[in-house]
Order: sequence, then structure tokens, then C-alpha cells
Amino acid sequence: MATSAPSRDISASDAPHLPLQDSPELRRALAAVDLPVLLMTYVHLSHDEAMLDKFAPHIPPLSTGQQPTAPEDLVAELREKMRHVLTTPGAGEEAELTPALYAKIMSVGMGEPIEAEFVPLLLEQSGLGPQPDYSAKPARNKIPADFRMLIIGAGLSGMAAAIKLREAGYDYVVVDKNPEVGGTWYLARYPGAGVDTPSYFYSYSFELNREWTTYSPLGHEMQDYLVGVSHKYGIRDKIRFETKVTTLRWDDAAKLWHVTLIGKDGVEQTESFNAILTAHGPLHRWEWPKIPGLHDFKGKLMHSAAWDVDFDVTGKKVAMIGTGASGAQIGPSIAPQVDELTVYMRSRHWVLPAPLAGAVKVPEDVRWAVRHIPRFTEYMRFYVYWTASDGLWPGLVMDPEWEGNPTAISFANDMARQWAQGHLEAKLAGRPDLIEKLTPDSPVFSKRPIMDAGWFDMFMRDNVKLEDRQIERITPRGIRTADGEEQEYDVIITATGYTLKKLAGDLEIIGLNGRNLGEEWGDEDPVGYFGTMAPGFPNYFQIHGPNSGPNHGAGINLLAEAQIHYIIECLDEMVERGASAMEPLQEATDQFNEVVQAQAQRMVWAHPKAKNNFKNSKGRIVISWPFRLLDFWTRSRKPEFDHFRFTGSKDG
Repeated sequence: MATSAPSRDISASDAPHLPLQDSPELRRALAAVDLPVLLMTYVHLSHDEAMLDKFAPHIPPLSTGQQPTAPEDLVAELREKMRHVLTTPGAGEEAELTPALYAKIMSVGMGEPIEAEFVPLLLEQSGLGPQPDYSAKPARNKIPADFRMLIIGAGLSGMAAAIKLREAGYDYVVVDKNPEVGGTWYLARYPGAGVDTPSYFYSYSFELNREWTTYSPLGHEMQDYLVGVSHKYGIRDKIRFETKVTTLRWDDAAKLWHVTLIGKDGVEQTESFNAILTAHGPLHRWEWPKIPGLHDFKGKLMHSAAWDVDFDVTGKKVAMIGTGASGAQIGPSIAPQVDELTVYMRSRHWVLPAPLAGAVKVPEDVRWAVRHIPRFTEYMRFYVYWTASDGLWPGLVMDPEWEGNPTAISFANDMARQWAQGHLEAKLAGRPDLIEKLTPDSPVFSKRPIMDAGWFDMFMRDNVKLEDRQIERITPRGIRTADGEEQEYDVIITATGYTLKKLAGDLEIIGLNGRNLGEEWGDEDPVGYFGTMAPGFPNYFQIHGPNSGPNHGAGINLLAEAQIHYIIECLDEMVERGASAMEPLQEATDQFNEVVQAQAQRMVWAHPKAKNNFKNSKGRIVISWPFRLLDFWTRSRKPEFDHFRFTGSKDG
């Protein structure tokens, strides 16, 4: 799966330019692409606002489930005008637009108003607008020559941090326990492994991928992209593979972190760094489910996060425990191969219609447009992002006056419930037993929903059975349920996910006055400042820390980039002040969490029937960011430095 060299030429992501040659490929592409994306791209290149006015009545919001219904002659006019702009020298412009025109293009393209406050975020994240320029700030000339950072993790977030820190002029070392970059996507080897975020958004905003083959990226394709990026940006020489960090210890006199590392040779050594950035993420800390007798099983036992790629399930009698995201990918992938598949359901998940999920191919004509038409990829990225991000947020906020269906929290949330329920009943028509078993009793979005890539279709197969009886224990030959019945299996798969709430991981992190971050946070109670820092732990930064999860839509890459921007702003401020250490004040941290938790308790994740990995056993939401992604991004632009304590100086 992973390779030591890029499997494709990452330079293919470089933006195309005008003019293009008129060709059959171009004409087929103009006929194949989505109408709103074609319209937005055309107006960007032509500045022909009149076409927006012509199409506005014909493009409804995607949330209505309706498709654009523009007259055929109007669509033909658009395609012909686009062909002219693309092939005629001087007919198209690639200059930046005004914010007002961007907002109008996006609003018409999405069939709903897009407020001006969103435009800066959308321009950056779509690739339409400028990226932050870290290279020209005054702090660049003041960074101490011996200043070094340690980045823990070479996955999507750690690599982005390495690229942007290098751009900003900071020296660093990256360590990763794996023999290759990629993090989750290096490790995810199970059948059907992939991303449920749309492909055209799930990449760096500064390195758009124009080579996706499926609308939702498969794991190996995501891995190939990350390997290619690591080569293109020249960060591999700064990565120490097969290296683990065991202990971080702050030396307040020296204003340094002393770090214990174990290399692939097994030798332990200690190095010192001025700052730490942990980017190991939560999706590598898996553990076996706590089921009595699990390891007594004499057949093949596999966890979804530690899949044996050399084992063939063909013709086997298989049990799969778990019905979450990984189970919903594994099950449909192996069901046609196995003799029997019994799915043991521990909790019910809402399943959303997702006609482009899984391995649905991007048509070659659309791929041609992505590769060759200027700005097309950027508007494609914007289009899929807007449908799966802050547009969903209102449906997750509880309406205190809601008196409708008790498994909903508002009118908008109930509309989503009815949509999902209708999908379930249509897919499982004729099987009232399955409909009853699979209908959740909690609101939509109270836990991570499943994107339906054949999940319901799988249960309609003759060789697939859904089992909702509680497991009493695993026996040497199979599984015994609470009623005493035992079933024998050749293979047991535990698709039981990750330990999300233990955000310090297995690291021993010792800060000021011997404070131990792992002990303070424990297994499920992390408390931080803006998901990035914690009082008592100077110069310790974390990506995807407490309450920074984008749990109302796509956005893990967006928030990672926002946190990296925030961290560089903090480092620059420290350098400008001539300080050598900074940490958030306890009072500021307490105030931040009061606001976050107050809002979190208004969100669907806090609903009494919500059972999810976002909250701890006391009901406190510890993973999710409860405001809009826009609010997180906006706050990341400029840290509130009066919330921090700066100490030390360059002179020692």
C-alpha cells in the first residue's frame, strides 16, 4: 500500500491555464460536468454576471433535494460561451474577483445566500484566493538560529505543519512510528477503507489534488496523495521514520523540552527542543473491545485498525462486531466473498443517502475538466465543501421550543431524520424486521452518521444476518449471546473504532512543577485552550486537541490548517517579544471552556439519548467544536495574546 516514492507525478496538481485547444474532449467535458460548477467557473473566467441572473431562478438549494432545471437552450448557451472563453485567446480572465462578485457567484451556484463573512474562508479553502504568506513577516529575521521544534506524527496534520513551518522559517524534526508518511491512511488496510469526506475537499487547500479517481477517496489513493506531497515539498529529509516518543519533560530553567525517543534500532536517546507540536491524531489509538473471552477464540481474530492483508476471508463464516464507519465499509466489501456474514450490532447509527460514497468513479470527462479547465477544480472543491460543512450546523442546535418528534431536536433536524428514515425504509422495503432493528432512537447527527456505500443493500443479501442480541462472551469456537446460544465462526472482526478521548495518548508529558498532562486529562477528560494548548505546559501545541473536532461536517483538514496558522502566529509573537516560552493563562482557559461547554450542551451531541464518542461519562463534550467551522477559522487568524503568559528572553 505505502511506497517510498510517489506513485504519481504530484506536479499534476499545478493549475491549468488559458487558452485551451478546442477538442472533442473539451466538448464532452462541458456536457458532463455539474451545471452549478460549470456556471460558477464560467462567470469567474468571463465576469459575465448576466448569466448568474439568468440561472438564479433555476438552481435550488441542494438541501431541498431538487436538481437544477434550467431550460435546454440556456444550458446550451452556457456551454457554448464557456467553450469560447476557454479556447479564444484573451476571451477569459484569470484575475482575482471582488469579494462581492465571489459572494454572488457562490450564492447563485449553491441556490442560497452565502454571507460575506464566509467569503475569506471559502476563498482560502477552495484555493480560489490567496494562502497566508508566512515568508515575509518581520519575525522571520528574528528567529534564534538554534530554535528547533519537534513534530510528532507524519500524517495529514503533521505534514501540513512541517510544510508551513518550513515556509515560516522554523527549523524542526518530524518523528513517526511508521516507516512511511500518511498516518491513518498508511495504517488503514481493511477492505473498503476510505474517506467519507468528498474527495475534492479532502486535500490541502494549498495543494489541490486533480487526480482523484473516486468521489470519496479510497485509503490507498489518499496515501498516494500524501506520499506525493511529502516528496514535492521536500520534507522527507526532516522525518525520522520508525521512531517513537515516550516522554516529554519541560525544563523551565532552560526553557526547553527534553524528549526521550526510541529509534528503529531500539536505542533510546534524549534530545532537546524549544517547542513541541503533537499531530499524532486520535485515529491510531485502537484497542480490542472489552468482551470476555475475546482472545480465547481459536479462529482468525482481526481488528479493523490492524487488518491482516495476507488473510483471505473468501468462503469463510465471518462475524463482525460493530456497525460504525469502519464496519460500514468492511461489511459491503467482504459480503460478496464470504460464505456467511453475521453483523453484531452494539448501537444503531443513522445512515445517510450517499450516491457518490465508496468506490463510485469520477467519470473520465469530469476528470478531464478537473485537469484542464482553469478554476474548475477550485469551484468543485467549494461546491462539495459547502454541502457538507457549516450548512449542516443549524440542524445540530437544539430548539428549546421544539415539541415535535422526540428523536429530533428542531424542525431542521426532523427534516434530516425524515430524509434518513425514508432512505432506510426504501432500501429495506419488505423487511420490517430489519427496519425495526436498524432505526435509531436518537436524533440524526447525535453521533457520527454512516454514509451509505452499500450498507443497507448488504443486509438484503441471503448470506448476511443482523444480530442485535447482546454478546455474553467469545468462546474458543465463536460467540455466545446473552440467551446462551452459541454460534461458530471461522473469523471474528472487531470494527470497534478508536479511543478518541485519551488525547494525550500514551505520551508522558511533564510540564511546569511536575504536572503530568496524561494524568490531568486521564482517559476521557481533556481540557485545553482553543484545542491547541494547555496551561502549565509552555510551548506545547497540539493539533486536534480538546473541543476542536469538526463534528457537524467535513473539515478535519480545514481545522488542522487553521490550527497550524494559529500556532505559527503564536510562535511569531513569541519571537517578536524576545520571549522563549508561552502558555495560556488558567483564567483564560477556564473562560474559554465555559463558553464552549455552554454551547456544547445546546448541541445534538448532548441529547439525553445520544451515545457517542464526543462526550465523556459525565456528559461533558470533550471532542467537538460546538460553533461553526467559520468561527474556529476566524478565531485562528489572530490569537488573543492577552490570554497568554510570556516568559524568558532570547538572552537567557
